[in-house]
Amino acid sequence: MCTRYLLLEEHYRAVLAHLGIDSPAPLASRYNVAPGSAVSAVRTKIPADGREARREAVSLQWGLVPAWAKSDEAKLVNARAETLAAKPSFRDALRGRRCVIPASGFYEWEKIGRMRKPWLFRRRDEHPFGLAGLWESWRAPDGTAIETCAVITTEPNELMRPIHHRMPVMLTPEQFEPWLDPRATDAERLAPLLRPPPAAAMSMVALSSYVSNVRHEGPACLAPARGENDSPQFSLGL
Repeated sequence: MCTRYLLLEEHYRAVLAHLGIDSPAPLASRYNVAPGSAVSAVRTKIPADGREARREAVSLQWGLVPAWAKSDEAKLVNARAETLAAKPSFRDALRGRRCVIPASGFYEWEKIGRMRKPWLFRRRDEHPFGLAGLWESWRAPDGTAIETCAVITTEPNELMRPIHHRMPVMLTPEQFEPWLDPRATDAERLAPLLRPPPAAAMSMVALSSYVSNVRHEGPACLAPARGENDSPQFSLGL
């Protein structure tokens, strides 16, 4: 499960530079990105006129709406890596509509009785990574195209397992290219990219309850926990 993440402006620019996108649009650091909001992503777009595929930075709404859906009410925030190829909501997107969602870290909440304790997970070297994503285009009755995305989750590694039974797929910069390669359409070929990272490559930090409020933004979201009573029950606010 992944319902909140962190993206620092310098990490966003680093990911785009790695992928050869020269002029990224300005983006302020975002400390509490939640489902339903616009998220920054990179995808490979194949023009309908047959021209060469190209990489582009785009803004997508977090909460995937399948192209065949009758309405945009059912938004799919996460997609399980193990069942992507079998699920009608995701199998076509897996073949040809994959994206990289730049990230600096992600949050998860540990259940302790009625309490919810927030944790920040990052790469140990604190370098940026990419959340593996799928995107779709849904056309509203008035003809408006709405582009949405979902974050792919996988089984947890040893670091994550005590906190939650799922974790987002964390793509390294070396994995961006094969994930975005439009020639890769076979699920078996893509499966190795959807495994959890080694626990030794990650770090986790207990945070204050400030980040638990989906309305909160800014560097205060990264404030460390002060004590056992710092993690009250919360709502995702979705």
